[in-house]
Amino acid sequence: MLPRFLQPSSAIVGFFVPTSAPHFSYSLRSLHFSSHFLGLSSSTSGANVQQQHRQEEHGHGVSSKLGPVKSGLYLVATPIGNLEDITLRALRILKSADLILSEDTRHSRKLLLYYGITTPLLSYHKFNESERERSILQKLRLGEVIALISDAGTPCISDPGMELAKVCVKENIPVVPIPGPSALVCALSACGLSTDEFKFVGFLSKHARTRREKLKVSAADTATQIFFVPPHKLHQFLEEASLIFGDARSCVIAREMTKIHEEFWRGTLGEANKICSTQQPKGEITLLIEGKMASDENELTDDQLELELKELISKGHSLSVAVKLVTGGISARRKHVYALALKLFGKQAAGMDDDSVQDL
Repeated sequence: MLPRFLQPSSAIVGFFVPTSAPHFSYSLRSLHFSSHFLGLSSSTSGANVQQQHRQEEHGHGVSSKLGPVKSGLYLVATPIGNLEDITLRALRILKSADLILSEDTRHSRKLLLYYGITTPLLSYHKFNESERERSILQKLRLGEVIALISDAGTPCISDPGMELAKVCVKENIPVVPIPGPSALVCALSACGLSTDEFKFVGFLSKHARTRREKLKVSAADTATQIFFVPPHKLHQFLEEASLIFGDARSCVIAREMTKIHEEFWRGTLGEANKICSTQQPKGEITLLIEGKMASDENELTDDQLELELKELISKGHSLSVAVKLVTGGISARRKHVYALALKLFGKQAAGMDDDSVQDL
């Protein structure tokens, strides 16, 4: 039987607001509405927003104390699935802005229409950041209020916006965060691993060597490691992570968070790798791996040692130097590492005399 994270789920995440209006949820990334699941009903949400604006107009409510929205770049977090996760402040900023920069206007327009927001949208993504920058900065210098949103979650976190924010900071243009949903914080809070210290790695490189080097750094870190993994790359990720972190390292696969099929799968990297070798899960995935335990500080598996030896040899190091480098940072027995080298490289390893082995 397949684990739940590979199966369709009938569980409904979130809570429902009774209303005569149609119930639906909006997935900002999957571009579809579901008839099973509701953020806020259109009538209820509209009434709440209207009530808030009436309070502001009459000097009531917390937001009224803030006064008019000041010019600047506002980084507005939007739901990663469940529409109820939008904040009142985010709605106020999006409604008050002169312009909303959107990663995909088709995604964002559905969100804005749902909440009755008519602010103009302008596409802003990794392929047009440079060409848009000059005109956006000109608008900001003229005192306009510009909101930046991504398809889902918090802008600048593995999403467009970082470069624009950096330029604005350099030019002393206010950059204002409007906090809200974030996949990495959402996954971390419910993962069951240590949250005292963590490292957000995000998406890994497409290049194998760069990717594995990054995984080696993460494997040696005692903090919980957080990755964004495309579903079609999950098996590749788990194969490499199992080899570098070790099969026994605990991991959590957070899938479709805040959506109807939300699930947290917990187990070891070895178990996850075995499951995903034949089945590919669906949906948005955030993957967390426990940090290296103090007792494991100098322990590497034979697979890890062999990988280190192969990579050093491929970079042009002699076998004796490769063995020295591998044993220099760990407490593994030198003779044991030499035996692995002999198994891997045969005649080349046999050419190392006893004296050179003793010097390792």
